[in-house]
Amino acid sequence: MEQKNSYNIADGFAPLKYLSALTFDHHIEMSSAGGMDFRTQLQGHALVIDGHKDIGGTEQGPSPKQLLLVSLAGCTGIDMVSLLRKMRADFAELHIAVSGKLTEEHPRYYDRIHVVYTVLGMHEEARPKMEKAVHLSLTRYCGVTAMLAKAAEITHEIKYGTDEE
Repeated sequence: MEQKNSYNIADGFAPLKYLSALTFDHHIEMSSAGGMDFRTQLQGHALVIDGHKDIGGTEQGPSPKQLLLVSLAGCTGIDMVSLLRKMRADFAELHIAVSGKLTEEHPRYYDRIHVVYTVLGMHEEARPKMEKAVHLSLTRYCGVTAMLAKAAEITHEIKYGTDEE
């Protein structure tokens, strides 16, 4: 009998002998005790993901889709701080809000995502650097944006404020 060299995810979980032959950059494992909540450890941090109550979840943690938005905010936020430091564009605080619009039909996914960057305590002459950093993050550096942009239109805006706000 010929040995199978590939694995189709539709067949169920991949046997370890197939996974061990592949090289991946990241690996996670999650488990559930029978409910909709799944638990994992990521770099020593506990994370619980759960479904909404309307589908049988107990809301012990965020939903997987909400975490996609968190991942986008975190990815672009880390880029922003790194880029602004390199550009020597000082600021007091950076806030990032991400909103997603789900499709009506299943599988429901975000087809529109809007990112709002609010920066406090940045001098007006540094604002072009902020705009450049946002552009670089969203078009070159943030891998989460690159993945989500394959399924969603991603828009953004920048708001400037003072430290007193």
